[in-house]
Amino acid sequence: MLTLTEKAIRESFVNASRKEVSDLTLPEGFGDIDWDRLDYLGWRDRKIARRAYVVVPSSDGMVGILLKRAEATPRARAQCSWCQDVQLPNDVVLYAAKRSGQAGRNGNTVGTLVCADFECSSNVRKLPPLAYVGFDRDAAREERIARLQVRAAGFAGSVLE
Repeated sequence: MLTLTEKAIRESFVNASRKEVSDLTLPEGFGDIDWDRLDYLGWRDRKIARRAYVVVPSSDGMVGILLKRAEATPRARAQCSWCQDVQLPNDVVLYAAKRSGQAGRNGNTVGTLVCADFECSSNVRKLPPLAYVGFDRDAAREERIARLQVRAAGFAGSVLE
């Protein structure tokens, strides 16, 4: 992922008001982020309960999305829609995002099940277990990374629709 500045992050939001963008709190340790190991930037707001943000690279450039965490938690162990890690070391929650433009102003939203603290990039970089003799674990890891990028960009596209 490209290195982002605070200004670029704030300018990327497609479904947030100016006030919501100005209230945005950057993730802790923002200056120390290893951008080469991220497929998207995601974080929860430390100051505003249930609010989170993602900035996703897509064919439309960087797309910033304001998310709202659902109050209820899934009854059963949910699988992240983005990394699809079956051995998740973390919780998965439902996040909803207003669509951009008039659709969002009309109240239209789109939701997704995602790792609660947006650990997808590290989940897909773990070496998968050996599935069978001759299984190329490195190729499988690269495929998981590519699929995460496609799924995250697809969600950004659904917000833009």
